[in-house]
Amino acid sequence: MSQNFALEIQSIVSRLQPIRLEVLQAEQHFRKELDHVYPGNLQSARNLVHYLSLRRHDIRELQEDLGRLALSSLGRLESHVLATLDALMALLHKLSGENWDGRVIEETFADFDSGAVLLEKHTVESLGEAPAGRNVRIMVTMPSAAADDPRLVRNFLYRGMNIMRINCAHDSPPEWLRMVENLRAAQKETGKACKIAFDLAGPKLRTGPVSPSPGFIRWKPVRNQLGQVTRSAYIAFCSENYPFGGDTIAIPVKGSIFRHARAGYTIELTDTRGRARTLVVVEVDESSCICTNDRTGYVIQGTKLQLFRGKELLYEDEVGGLPEVEHSISLSAGDDLLLTPVEVPGKSAEYEEDEIDYRPAQIGCSLSAVFNDANPGERIFFDDGKIEGVIRAVHKEDVEPRLEVKITNAANGTAKLRADKGVNLPDTKLRISALTPKDREDLEFATKYGDLVSLSFVRRPEDVAELIRELDLLGATETKIILKIENRAAVEALPRILLTAMSRPTVTTVMVARGDLGVEIGFERMAEIQEQILWICEAAHVPVIWATQVLESLVKRGLPSRAEVTDAAMSGRAECVMLNKGPHILLALDFLCDVLLRMESHQAKKSALMRKLSVAEMAWK
Repeated sequence: MSQNFALEIQSIVSRLQPIRLEVLQAEQHFRKELDHVYPGNLQSARNLVHYLSLRRHDIRELQEDLGRLALSSLGRLESHVLATLDALMALLHKLSGENWDGRVIEETFADFDSGAVLLEKHTVESLGEAPAGRNVRIMVTMPSAAADDPRLVRNFLYRGMNIMRINCAHDSPPEWLRMVENLRAAQKETGKACKIAFDLAGPKLRTGPVSPSPGFIRWKPVRNQLGQVTRSAYIAFCSENYPFGGDTIAIPVKGSIFRHARAGYTIELTDTRGRARTLVVVEVDESSCICTNDRTGYVIQGTKLQLFRGKELLYEDEVGGLPEVEHSISLSAGDDLLLTPVEVPGKSAEYEEDEIDYRPAQIGCSLSAVFNDANPGERIFFDDGKIEGVIRAVHKEDVEPRLEVKITNAANGTAKLRADKGVNLPDTKLRISALTPKDREDLEFATKYGDLVSLSFVRRPEDVAELIRELDLLGATETKIILKIENRAAVEALPRILLTAMSRPTVTTVMVARGDLGVEIGFERMAEIQEQILWICEAAHVPVIWATQVLESLVKRGLPSRAEVTDAAMSGRAECVMLNKGPHILLALDFLCDVLLRMESHQAKKSALMRKLSVAEMAWK
């Protein structure tokens, strides 16, 4: 052995030895949590603690040095941390001719296998047996139509669905029951197995209602690319609720102008923009008169109508009641916004006549805890991150609590904020339970008919403990838990969240819910964080569901984006992939099955598998 080689090995051992010692001592740091872990989960919990201890160090230089010796670079040790370190130490000592006083190498090799075996065991217990020819399961979110269309559910099962996901934020128990019954019938017919997961809605932060705008009706003619009218607009003035099909625009009137009209008469009005419009009557019946016009027009309730025969005024009427329309609040960077209790209707900013004094826009928030827990300087996001802001002031003691928000960014310069849009507060420590009263009601149904229950908006270990207590009260000891990681707090607390879940004998699964998570941690960090979640869960031998916007363009529009295909391929490193509902869900299901099947021969977790490549064979021809 050359002197340089010996020195290289000695250097690696000197750096690896204290890391291994710290890994062993880490169990004392987590002694309280480990003492509450169910005995059957203790090996997994210890391995998780070992992994966390290792990842407190930057070992990139050590990895490079190990790689130069063609030894393990520690890049795939998640499921067997101590076994990898021990095997490496044993080999390094053997290469240097020294004795290793650690574990015997036979025990080390046994531990290498047990980590992967435990992960597979937990995956089968929670998500079911892997389908023939594919190791990754597929979860499909049920559309409302699944309650009344048994054929749709049967097609899901035939095409590769392994877990039915019922979102408790939509529909109701009668519809959920019909979905379950349709699945049971399909299982009996096809002989295929399928788990059922109920997704609890959780305390979703949403914007409140916005004061509606007065109803209006618009008509416009059809024009070609030169702006020439190729088809006039057809407008029918009629009695209330008179049905019209096709392209005819129905406008209710307060009086009975249609009874006085005749073909060839005209109806004159001034639209909401102050533009005069003359409509020509072309058809009349007892409840309506149909007119044509070659100009665009807008009318609201109360718009005056005048019926003429030539120049003679025959009758005056006005537009009747029109349904109010959903209003939105336009926001740009620099704008002010008041966040209020949900009971206060939202409205746009109102300027005074001098255009200097104004009342800022305001909108409600569905969770009152926000007003107690938020602090100035914390960030706030609306509508999946389309609108960003920072909290400037908190008024929690006032009769009407509110947050003063300064908008810092809006998609496309100006974005519209509507009712029932998501609100994210990534910097705020919200003291709210992950279980709402509705969740507790739904939980009884879910445990009766489902195999798994998803806990939404987990933030801390106490949320998991609360769900476990509720399940115990219901006697649902066999119901498996899915923990949805979808906020910054959950990412930061993930290790202790998992250790808390391990106090229960039944297996836990983690869902990487990338929708809210992307907003909370920043889209630029999304790729990094989802990898970290995969690594930590593998260390805990916990199966993972890769979720949110998988093949979304394909599901919604029938054609995937290039980036989505890559995302689908990467999803195969999880134990399960979730597809959301959409008009092309069956096409997406076929596509995902194909991608997962192809990638399984190339990738297993973080390891690249080197099957024979056709392109390599062709190079020899």
